[in-house]
Amino acid sequence: MKIAELLRSAALVTAVAMIPATTATFAQVDGRAGPEFAKLFATYQRIKASYVEPVEDEKLIRGAIDGMLAALDPHSAYLDGSDLQRLETMIDGNYSGLGLSVVMEDGAVKVISPFRGSPADEVGIKAGDYITHLDGELIYGGDLDEAVQRMRGIAGTSIRLTIFRPGRDEPFDVSVTRGVIELEPVTFEVQAGNIGVITVNEFSRDVGQDVFRAWQGIQREAAGRVNGLVLDLRSNPGGSLDEAVELSDLFLSDGAIVSQRGRARGESLLYEAESVYRGEIADDIPMIVLIDAGSASASEIVAGALQDHRRAVVMGERSFGKGSVQSLLPLGRDAALKLTTARYYTPSGKSVQEGGIKPDIAVPQLSDPDWEKRRKYQLRESDLRNKLINEAGLKDEELVEDNLADPRFKLTADELKEQGVEDFQLHYALETLRRTTPSAVALRR
Repeated sequence: MKIAELLRSAALVTAVAMIPATTATFAQVDGRAGPEFAKLFATYQRIKASYVEPVEDEKLIRGAIDGMLAALDPHSAYLDGSDLQRLETMIDGNYSGLGLSVVMEDGAVKVISPFRGSPADEVGIKAGDYITHLDGELIYGGDLDEAVQRMRGIAGTSIRLTIFRPGRDEPFDVSVTRGVIELEPVTFEVQAGNIGVITVNEFSRDVGQDVFRAWQGIQREAAGRVNGLVLDLRSNPGGSLDEAVELSDLFLSDGAIVSQRGRARGESLLYEAESVYRGEIADDIPMIVLIDAGSASASEIVAGALQDHRRAVVMGERSFGKGSVQSLLPLGRDAALKLTTARYYTPSGKSVQEGGIKPDIAVPQLSDPDWEKRRKYQLRESDLRNKLINEAGLKDEELVEDNLADPRFKLTADELKEQGVEDFQLHYALETLRRTTPSAVALRR
């Protein structure tokens, strides 16, 4: 796929913008950088002359680029070859494999999230799991691209993963049969009491339109008598900034949606309601937005906008806390930089960088038997190495969650299973909406 086509698609698991890379931009290099470049070139010469084995220039230059970007923050990266192919898959997404979104963290392959309904999801792989072996072979310290390629394959074939799950004493093996992964960004259903549930799995192309069609489908199934709406953004790692604005605009008729502030000219922007859609949908319907620690970036833009405008009650767990914008800067025809260029802010002026979106009603996922153990090791933006610092300078102790026991949340996973509750957070949201009256907080702003 050519880089120009990728830039037109502009759909990353981040909030994405696009900046043209001009000659003038590259010319603006601080004169004091000369001695530092001299050190870099001297290191290159020493390696070429003295390393125990011959080293290709391509390997050294790529290593230098990767090192520069890794020193900035966890989200800036150099993209070419297989990296761009993975990005294309995320945009158009039909491939044979396991249905996992993964990253490399300190030499280990870490699961961001399994795609809902994928083979990995069906065998119980969870966000935060570490994959240590493939078919018994250790992959720790290896290459992420190689691991991803090995996990993909012909539909119907199997691969054995060794999983380390924080909170468990021992790793365990799970065999997964590959399938054809067709990424479905938006799904919907109508629950008892004519409560609509719209699940947004990722912010890829046309998500705003997909959510609008889902709302129309809910109206048809409920014969026009919809009594409540759940917008499920849990384990949604984000995507296109434009799609986040478009989705938010569906539910807002005026005011700011999100702003971004950067150092470069043109990087400070304000996105407002009615920039995409006139009016709003479901304006007289009580609404709940579900989030968790896997809700990041574009998901946080939507949750923050609807929360600040008091359009919806936000429920679940504190979100990931990724409040930065990455821009694609082309480097020739087949490569690009994904570079952090701005922070974004909710309508009230709050940066979610590190702190995330705090739910109005904190609801634990009690139906997950490993929830209590996994939450101790839950990874968020604030835990990442070289993270971008929140400009407000919040201290860690100010981000600590309230751990006091809540009498509403005493049931165990086994007890919930006996009652037929497989997803406690969704169950709690549905029950809340069924009890909601026209004067309740979930409806009135």
